Amino acid sequence: MVGPFEAESGVIVVVSGYTGGHQENPSYEEVCSGKTGHYEGVQITYDPTKVTYGTLLNIFWRQIDPTDAGGQFHDRGSSYQTAIFYHDEEQRQVAEASKQALAESGRFKKPIVTKILPAQAFYPAEEYHQQYHKKNPLRYKMYRKGSGREAYLIENWGVDASILPAWAEERTDTREELQERLTPIQFRVTQENVTEPPFQNPFWNNKKEGIYVDIVSGEPLFSSKDQFDAGCGWPSFTRPLHEELISSKLDLSHGMIRTEVRSHFADSHLGHLFDDGPEPTGLRYCINSAALRFIPKEELEEAGYGEYSSLFLMP
Repeated sequence: MVGPFEAESGVIVVVSGYTGGHQENPSYEEVCSGKTGHYEGVQITYDPTKVTYGTLLNIFWRQIDPTDAGGQFHDRGSSYQTAIFYHDEEQRQVAEASKQALAESGRFKKPIVTKILPAQAFYPAEEYHQQYHKKNPLRYKMYRKGSGREAYLIENWGVDASILPAWAEERTDTREELQERLTPIQFRVTQENVTEPPFQNPFWNNKKEGIYVDIVSGEPLFSSKDQFDAGCGWPSFTRPLHEELISSKLDLSHGMIRTEVRSHFADSHLGHLFDDGPEPTGLRYCINSAALRFIPKEELEEAGYGEYSSLFLMP
């Protein structure tokens, strides 16, 4: 829950911890036993002049299954139940209205069971729990996917259409049509999971500013702002433009254990994800140039990606 809130402008700090129970300073093991009455939660400090409480609630709803009274995804037990802890009457009213609006939206067939409770003492969790998504980025991503959370959120909330150009939509090309439209290496990489040769591809040492989009669908994937020289001979990035447009799965081919990354809409094979990258994420998205189309910053508007021009404005 930390990452999605941290990404919101106006959020100052997010702390992982325990609340809603009857024991002072509980340990993780004690909370997991279910005997202390605590929930695993996050405490959010934010600037109300930059982000509203209602916005934070919207982020919260989009990260959980509000119909599950027994926990969340693979995490079962009372400490994993969902709840909103309000600090004053105004927050309570906003939270109740937000919950009611979600229930009346028809998005979920089952009742919304998330509780709205008065805030109680909050105890920060052990240090190894803090910023786990940054300290152990690959494990975090794999568990988010393996627990069923990622698939559930995509199924129920989809991908925000605002992150795609107005003309972009899921491709339905046949295999034969793709063979006609793509070069041989583009086809083999995106459709047959082939890896192109290192240092013999167009973007491994690209120094120009711009974004990279899927060669098949046009969905925006990476920015040159997040590109770095990993010395591996393929374009490498610390993070994607949009987490929602990247899917990952276990790859056991060639006698190795790796994490494959694919595009969301086109399901193109892009490359692999490793946890040996630089800050701020510690990740290395090692991507085949053949899976990408590069759009220089000066051509973004004309190409239909004008919303990304702000990435390259001088401070």
